[in-house]
Amino acid sequence: MTINNLKFFGNRSLLKTLVDNSFKSIDNGSYEIKSDSNFNNHTTIDLAKSLRNCKHVPLITEIKFSSPSKGTIMESNSVSLETIATEMENAYSTGISILTQPFLFNGSIDHILRTRKKTTLPILMKDIIVSEIQINTAKKIGADCILLIKTIFDKDMAESSLEKLGEYAKKLGLQVIVETHFKEEFEDTIKLNKKGNRLFDIIGINNRNLDTLKIDLDTTKQILQSCSKGNNLVLSESGIYSKEDIVYLKKFGADAFLIGTSLMENIKNLGTEINKLYLAY
Repeated sequence: MTINNLKFFGNRSLLKTLVDNSFKSIDNGSYEIKSDSNFNNHTTIDLAKSLRNCKHVPLITEIKFSSPSKGTIMESNSVSLETIATEMENAYSTGISILTQPFLFNGSIDHILRTRKKTTLPILMKDIIVSEIQINTAKKIGADCILLIKTIFDKDMAESSLEKLGEYAKKLGLQVIVETHFKEEFEDTIKLNKKGNRLFDIIGINNRNLDTLKIDLDTTKQILQSCSKGNNLVLSESGIYSKEDIVYLKKFGADAFLIGTSLMENIKNLGTEINKLYLAY
């Protein structure tokens, strides 16, 4: 089977490919800062607090140029990252997510370095994080938050445990989103937060299955209907295209929303598209 030139052989999973690509990126030096820019002294902007205090729809808008499901969305050199960041901030985004994984996502740490100079919004470094090396880089390039995918740690595919990498990020002053997809993962993360004195700032629910690439907004619905989120901040991710989607997800308890592909596909009307979403309620 081939999806957007990504071949699956036998029972090899996409998640395994994504993890392998992260280790390959580390080995290739993709997380080494090659410019003089360094935001190691950057004071973390509280993404979780910004989402909780948002007076309209709490949106994390995402800058990404490719994905395994869509292939190339647009060429990164065809637009100005600085202009995109400014438009997102002017359209009242609560935070900006930026893909830094070069393989399949055409991301780069340089995208955060450039955006950090232009925006005062909190920035999420979106990547397949498996190592402290990537977390160190997140701090140096001015990110405020990282994302850890729980399935990767449950399958022992990273260099350390979810708790250890989460604790390491917190020591550096970064916030942490843990991304879940299944009920059991969500429940485990809730328990870890109780045990670890809220080690994770935000719990994400990805509506996309990372092995099949199938999207189902009912993933968020089913998890939140069957599990208590307690006082945790829940972020619904993937497959959100309209204000109706946001109203639907909010009804079941989602607190904030991460939106990327639909915005990048309508980049010429970026501000208008974001405004349509944040007026959902």
